[in-house]
Amino acid sequence: MRLSEYTDYTLRVLMYCAAHRERLVTIGELAEQHGLSKNHLMKVVNDLARQGLIETTRGRGGGLRLLKEAGSIVIGDVVRATETDFRLVECFDRSTNTCTLTPSCRLKHLFDRALKDYFAALDGATLADMTTGLPPPRRRAGRSAPGGGASVAVALPVKRGARPAGGHGATGR
Repeated sequence: MRLSEYTDYTLRVLMYCAAHRERLVTIGELAEQHGLSKNHLMKVVNDLARQGLIETTRGRGGGLRLLKEAGSIVIGDVVRATETDFRLVECFDRSTNTCTLTPSCRLKHLFDRALKDYFAALDGATLADMTTGLPPPRRRAGRSAPGGGASVAVALPVKRGARPAGGHGATGR
């Protein structure tokens, strides 16, 4: 399973804000720190503000900060809110399933169990767990390609698709 860059950026923003609770963080600072586009980060920040995870202050001296305590932000909830497709195999979506093996296949059950275990692990971790005890990241000396350099999360791109029934998350990206 691979996570989208959008989820990666979301986790980076949250982790950076958690590591700098004592002050407002700017989008420019985040962009420089992680070598990411300010435009992409603005979309992430807007979504996080709509979800009530961060608060933003506009204008000179503005920025963003966590609205909730890091210990109350569950990583599994963040991933569910940002990813759009958890269908690991075709047969996870009954409306588009054309697999002829479905009636007797046990692979779907294996993947279903793996996905549940994946979310059980993510649901057992909070943002505080991901940032407690970590030194604040150093600023990079120069720009590099998006997703490169010293980051606190891994870029894991994935093709976006339809959300399964009962899923969570923002749309329109």
